[in-house]
Amino acid sequence: MHLNQDERDMLEGKHGMGVATAMKILVGIGEAFQAEKMTKVSRVHISLSNQEGDLWFVKKLVEGGAKCKVMSTVNPAFNKKYFEKICTFTPQELQVHQETQNAYKKVGIVPTFQCTPYFENNVPRFRETVAFAASGASCFVNSVYGARTNRESSQSALCAAITGVTPLYGFLLDEKRKGDVLIEVNAEIKNDFDFQLLGYAVPQKMGSGVPVFSGIEKDPSKEAFMNLSTELNVHGVIPMFHVLGMTPEARTLNDCFHGEKPKKVIEIKNEDLDQVRKTLSAGKGEISFVILGCPHLTIFQIKEVAQMVEGRKLKTELWIFTSYLNKELSERMGLAEVISEAGGRIVEDSCVDQPIWAHMEGKKGLTESPKCAYYVAKRKMKLIVRSLQECVQAAIEGEVR
Repeated sequence: MHLNQDERDMLEGKHGMGVATAMKILVGIGEAFQAEKMTKVSRVHISLSNQEGDLWFVKKLVEGGAKCKVMSTVNPAFNKKYFEKICTFTPQELQVHQETQNAYKKVGIVPTFQCTPYFENNVPRFRETVAFAASGASCFVNSVYGARTNRESSQSALCAAITGVTPLYGFLLDEKRKGDVLIEVNAEIKNDFDFQLLGYAVPQKMGSGVPVFSGIEKDPSKEAFMNLSTELNVHGVIPMFHVLGMTPEARTLNDCFHGEKPKKVIEIKNEDLDQVRKTLSAGKGEISFVILGCPHLTIFQIKEVAQMVEGRKLKTELWIFTSYLNKELSERMGLAEVISEAGGRIVEDSCVDQPIWAHMEGKKGLTESPKCAYYVAKRKMKLIVRSLQECVQAAIEGEVR
């Protein structure tokens, strides 16, 4: 790779060993992908995992004196104040949790602890070069905003934050952003939940690559695009997508495929969505809990929940995961009080994929998120996936029909 003088200085340790380690890793990635040079990044998002390997890496860079050069946010871990009374954490879990938060703050991240940074605090513009980890977040900013990022790991994103550069390859290049497969949607897409089903169904038919969606007539909400970006990457590897006539690089099919023909054409019918619905939504009867917010619910979704539960008493636990800002907004708007009086909880800075569910092991619950169901399966919980509205109604009634 060709490195400019500042990049060589970083690699040679003139900015400290932490920076040198970060640059060495980025050079290795660049050589693996045959990148010719580095390019500057203006912002970063890191998929903090709250695990020992993640902690070891960030501490190594901190001990070498590394600090973030550019605006950098992080994914959530868990906010223990909500769970310490109902969960029994091991001393090791609590130590890793605290040390992880301390290390990331020392390296200079902005502690948003949020999995949807693209809605607030870390919003890139069209064609801006960034380094986003978290598969749903990187897919969203590539596709919906037309910003440019590769599917970064937590470690490579952190290295980009520390050096301010990333190797120039992959989805940072015009030619790599063209569509591979045309997805003809001949199914009813009526609401945001249907985009969850669509995102789950497509990778099963196409595998990896860049899908181009045609036939989506309903103007998707930001929540719909959030759902699509997330679910495309639960059982698939989809770094970005185009929606004909809606996303910024998809004015025409010619734009989407850069004047070439698609490698293949796939049709999505109502039967395909029904099959996903049948797979994910199977089950009925009494439930013990409802979990919403993987990824974090928006303030508009929280408002919808509050409207449904106002004046009611929930018969199950209801956990709503959201960002710190949306938690604060929900309190200012009176939504948090309504949900609390009904028996629900709004939790900020937390992720469902954390050791916070010991009291739910072996029990059956409900979620609006296929990704949530995927995550908590390893924690011995059975989750049925239904729409947000069906989930809230089930929490009110204590059962799913």
